[in-house]
Amino acid sequence: MATKLDKALRREIEIGEKAYTLVIDPQGLKLTEKGHRKGQELSWNDVLGSGGGSSTAWTPSAGE
Repeated sequence: MATKLDKALRREIEIGEKAYTLVIDPQGLKLTEKGHRKGQELSWNDVLGSGGGSSTAWTPSAGE
């Protein structure tokens, strides 16, 4: 059984030579450069493609 996502989950990820913080919460995803507040946000509706026309929604690759 999976654990319900009811509060924010924070993880650090290194992309290239920069450190980023990924926050996964009930509203969606947020990726910010470590030490900064502004970043890229994506709601769960955008991820599923029903967010009302967001052009930044994730699209699976052909292999998935």
